[in-house]
Formats: sequence, structure tokens, C-alpha cells
Amino acid sequence: MNHNRFDFSPIVTRKPVKLPDGARVALWVIPNLEHFHFDQPSTSIYGGTAGLKPDILNYSWRDYGVRVGVWRMIEIMKKYNIRGTAALNSEVCAGYPEIIEAGQELGWEWMGHGSTNSRLITNMDEAEEHRLIKDVLDTIQASTGTRPKGWLSPALTETVHTPDLLREEGIEYLADWVNDDQPYAMKVRNGDSLYSIPYSIEINDITSFLSFGHTPEQFYQMIIDQFDVLYAEGETNARVMSICLHPFLIGHPFRSKYLEKAFSYITAHEGVWLATGNEIITHFKTAHQEEIYNQITN
Repeated sequence: MNHNRFDFSPIVTRKPVKLPDGARVALWVIPNLEHFHFDQPSTSIYGGTAGLKPDILNYSWRDYGVRVGVWRMIEIMKKYNIRGTAALNSEVCAGYPEIIEAGQELGWEWMGHGSTNSRLITNMDEAEEHRLIKDVLDTIQASTGTRPKGWLSPALTETVHTPDLLREEGIEYLADWVNDDQPYAMKVRNGDSLYSIPYSIEINDITSFLSFGHTPEQFYQMIIDQFDVLYAEGETNARVMSICLHPFLIGHPFRSKYLEKAFSYITAHEGVWLATGNEIITHFKTAHQEEIYNQITN
């Protein structure tokens, strides 16, 4: 089947994207703030116990993120004036209110990320998914005072209805589609548009450490190599660079050292816009209205 959400658009034929103050790269940092259920399997560092109930080894390894890792990440981001766009499980709001309070103080943006990463979206019927999305957004709004404008599905899972339901609940941008270095418009059923924003499944500590088996130093090298190429390309056509982080991974001391080195390298360059997801999409919609109209009407 064809998804019918957007038409093919080679980056080399597009009108160049311009960023504020002539920036070449918009740096978009996404801390994934997640809650995991004690009796359900999820991201694991050791597969030998992943099917057990309870799986103390992997559950407590993930729990390090909210108890310790996120606080180390917060200090590093503060040092380089980087505001996070937190992909937020709504269950974090009740479970770890201190994290919400810290993010509020730092001016972080809150992006919907399902209720828990122990529950994925694929195979939900439309009514169930709609209830879930509305409940997640309502919960985050009640906790933070702001209704999310962005959404990242747990494990980037969707049904065929997800973009339509998100837009109908007020979501303006979606991070699940990891197929570009620039935002683009997606068609939804109410005739409006939803915007895809460049999330990364590779400049991402989950895949780097758990799938590829990279060392922290290799992850650092990936980040700066990615930045160097996008920065060079961005001289004529600006790019978005996302760095996707999970505190139960990057928050460990031997890894966080290299995250700090990467932030130091990137922020030492001129022409880097330290932006939130909503800032990126708001600018893109304003600066590229004609191209967006053509994308959703063709």
C-alpha cells in the first residue's frame, strides 16, 4: 500500500531552507523521558533475562535514567545553553514530578511520547489510539501548563491513522519519520498539514550502543562527523541535526563525558541555532509557506 502522506522530494531540487540569523544548522536535542512498567519487557541491555517477570536486571538498569542519568544530562545541557525538547511519556508526570519541575525551570519543550514505553501504538484500533493520544496530551498539559505541539511515538510505532489523529488533537509536528534532514509537510485527512521534523534513529544512543555496539568515543565521533557534513551543506541549504538521547544510556558517567565533548565542539561553531522542535517548525512554516502549500495540494 502507498502511505499517501507526501510526495517524493529530492533535497537537491528544493528551494534552500533559511534559518534565523543565517544559521547553517538547527541543533535539536531530544531527551527521551520515559516510564517503564515493572512487569513488562522493554529496552534491555541483557537479553538473557528480558523475558522474565519481573526482570530486575533490565528494569533497574532503565530506572537509573530517572534516578541519576537525567540529572547528569541536565547539567551538561545547562552548561552549553541547550534547551531540550523532551519526548515525554505522560506517566512521568505523576511518577517523577521533580524531572518535570527541572525541565520547566530550564525552558524545555514537552513533546508527547505516549503514556509509557511499555505500551506501543501499532495494532491499536482507531478509537483506542485516539483515547490514548488525547489522554497523553491532557495529562502533560495539566502537569506542565502547556499542551504539546510535537509528538514522538513510543519506539516510533504508528497505525495508519496516527498522523490524522495527532493533527485532530492539535499536534503540529511529528518525529517518527526519520527520512530527511529538513522539515516537510505531511497530508492528513482533514485537509490540513502536519509537519515531519528530522529525528534520527542513528545519531541516537539506543541504536549506537545497543544495536551497533559502539563505544562512547565512537558515538562522539559519529555526532561530530554528522555535524561537520551538515554544517558544510548548510552553507547553501540549512539543515536540522537531531541528537536523540536516553538518560539510562547516555547518563552513565563513562558515556556522558563524550556527550559533553560533542556539545562543546558543536557550540564552538558560529551559525548554529540551538532550537526546540516548536521553534524549528514555527520558523519553517513562516519562512516556507509557498513550498508547504505546494506539498500538501499536489
